[in-house]
Amino acid sequence: MGLFKSILSKVKQGLQRTRETVFGGLRSLLLGRRLDDALIEELEARLVQADVGVKTALRLIDGVKRAYQSGAMSTGDDVLEYLKRELKALWPAEDRSLHFAQASGDGKKSPTVILVAGVNGAGKTTSIAKIAHSLRAEGRTVLLAACDTFRAGAVRQLEIWSERLGIEVIKGQQGGDPAAVAFDACDAALARGVDVLIVDTAGRLHTQDHLMRQLTKIRDITARRIPGAPHEVLLVLDATTGQNAVRQAEEFARAIKVTGIFLSKLDGTAKGGVVIAIHEATKIPVKFIGVGETPEDVEPFDPENFIEALFTDR
Repeated sequence: MGLFKSILSKVKQGLQRTRETVFGGLRSLLLGRRLDDALIEELEARLVQADVGVKTALRLIDGVKRAYQSGAMSTGDDVLEYLKRELKALWPAEDRSLHFAQASGDGKKSPTVILVAGVNGAGKTTSIAKIAHSLRAEGRTVLLAACDTFRAGAVRQLEIWSERLGIEVIKGQQGGDPAAVAFDACDAALARGVDVLIVDTAGRLHTQDHLMRQLTKIRDITARRIPGAPHEVLLVLDATTGQNAVRQAEEFARAIKVTGIFLSKLDGTAKGGVVIAIHEATKIPVKFIGVGETPEDVEPFDPENFIEALFTDR
């Protein structure tokens, strides 16, 4: 399975809890019902609970109310089709692909550098393993950089994944300078001619200014060592945290130039609708979703498939 092939069946499986507890409830609420004020009021409450974001929920309800009052919408089935259509329309045409380094004028190509950020517990290391596995499956060579030197066990966690996947990891001393590890990793990637260098960074919160500064320093180091780096800055967000993931996305976007979001743990939450709220709040492309615990359980985000998976009855 490559990073650029979305498999609807896997997305459906990963969204099972969200579908059963929230969006499946919307289907049960609407199908076969005549539309009236009471049903619209219940729908509004359900949409807010679905973690799609209050702004989006209210806009959808306003559309239902207008259509109902004009006579253009009269049944719950009409509403269900409207919701699917409007939710799909929230995503304009945008680039959700993974960007790679381009060859220079003399034909030489530098390693692609992917900087991965996120708070502790978001599933950052596992998400890195999933990306690395998919890149290897596409025939690319990969090197990992263990720049999360502050958290006890973080380097070892990345090492375990690197051993499982057969990918080398560049590391430093526990508590050492993360930027120095990034420097060494860039040199190693250049010397070995690897295709992709994935840089793990220390899990941090927006209130931890010194860690945010370290993240900026790592970004600047890679930019000095490798032309155009980092080519991607992926923010890993834990879908199970719901609206807290939205706040994290907003804060990280202010601190660094996030180019894409990897939404992890979708299979373990009923809050899959948060994908919609994150995009609404930040406009940062959601590029990947984690739909399981194995390295293969990563899917490129496809809005069409995602919305269909939310509303399917099986």
